[in-house]
Amino acid sequence: MHENNIQTRPHNIIIDNRKKMELSGVNDVSGFDEQTVSLTTEMGGLVIKGTGLHITKLSLDTGDVTVEGNLNAMQYTTNASSSKGFVSKLFR
Repeated sequence: MHENNIQTRPHNIIIDNRKKMELSGVNDVSGFDEQTVSLTTEMGGLVIKGTGLHITKLSLDTGDVTVEGNLNAMQYTTNASSSKGFVSKLFR
C-alpha cells in the first residue's frame, strides 16, 4: 500500500466565542448558505450549522477557511458506502 507516502495537511479547528471558526486542512467547500456550510477536510466531511453563516476567508491552496456567524453545531460525516465496502471485503 502506498498510503504512507501520501502527504496530508494538518486539520485544526479554532472556535472563538461561537461567532468565528478558523479551519485548516480543508480540501473543498461542498456547499454553503446562511444555515449550513459543508466542507471536505483531511478528516472527512464536515457540516457546520448555525445562523447568519458566511465564509470570510477561503484559500484552498493552503487549506484555510474562516466561517463567521452564530455557530450552533458541527458534525463530521463519512462515506458509509466506501467504509462498508472496505469492511465487507475484509470479512468475505
